Amino acid sequence: MKRRSFLRGTVSAAAASVCGFPFVRAQSPQILGQGDFRYRVVPGWGVLDGKTPVKNCHGIVRNREGHILLLTDHTNNNVIVYDKAGKLVHKWGTDFPGAHGLSIVSEGNREVLFLTDLQRHRVFKTSLDGDLLQEWSWPEASGKYEKEDQYKPSWTLHLDGGDFLVLDGYGRDFISRYNGSGKLLHTFGGQEGGIVHWGPHGGMADLRDPKNPSLLIAMSDQQHLLRLSLTGERLHVIEMPGGNPRQIRHHRKHFFVAHLADNWPADRNSRGFLSVLDAELKVLSNVGGTAPSYSADGKLERMRHQEEIFMHPHDLVVDAEDSIYVAQFASGNSYPIKLERI
Repeated sequence: MKRRSFLRGTVSAAAASVCGFPFVRAQSPQILGQGDFRYRVVPGWGVLDGKTPVKNCHGIVRNREGHILLLTDHTNNNVIVYDKAGKLVHKWGTDFPGAHGLSIVSEGNREVLFLTDLQRHRVFKTSLDGDLLQEWSWPEASGKYEKEDQYKPSWTLHLDGGDFLVLDGYGRDFISRYNGSGKLLHTFGGQEGGIVHWGPHGGMADLRDPKNPSLLIAMSDQQHLLRLSLTGERLHVIEMPGGNPRQIRHHRKHFFVAHLADNWPADRNSRGFLSVLDAELKVLSNVGGTAPSYSADGKLERMRHQEEIFMHPHDLVVDAEDSIYVAQFASGNSYPIKLERI
């Protein structure tokens, strides 16, 4: 399902959760994944009471203290902070009805958050406690937009030195780069540019080689990852057949991809899964999905969800013990899932 239609379908999904559609809260002791990357669900982790509700759980990050920060578009508490055991540390935020992308960035001795809001058409920079530090509206100076509501930023990607890029993943698909002071530098891609088209949903800056930094973009509708230069030159396509990559994260020597269900709601049994990739972006394990298989000519064969564990993974983060925390979209207002590596 196309991501714009999926966004519009959120309300319908929530209704379905109380009309017989089997949104299952992961409680299974079964082992998920293959090879060296196998996991088990930690039952009940992060489940809170009605005083701290969630709607769609969109972004999730980890700070230096080891706390897990969850971004939800429920305006009772847009940001929920958990300790390692899944207990509530604190919560904040009532002004982000379209909360979507969440990034955590180190600035000297402090950490800050960048969050995007689809409904407010803005990017916000805050402290970990929710103090607003800076905000950016639509990049009018780029000349790519006629009005504010054409701009629906989905995520921010961050470079060394403070520069960052904004993916307009639900608007016109442009990518805008800003310097460390927040000044717009340039805009590229877009539906008319032929570089990025229909799907720059999430991503990260790949800074492993300081001399050759690049961008890794989760092209959700296209079922692939796209490597771009910092100026938008198309460098490499990594096919993810059967997947719907919403976000990609790097941990130690591996990459982790959250796949939202490829064809929901047409196939209501399609729930999504996670992929673990090596340094060369070859899939090693599908957590909650079928084992990865490559043909003789090196092409990845179609992947599918397998276990009834997830409901539309949207983002993930990996901790120091290699446990994975998964935020899910349109999942019946469910809290994050924690997977411990075994």
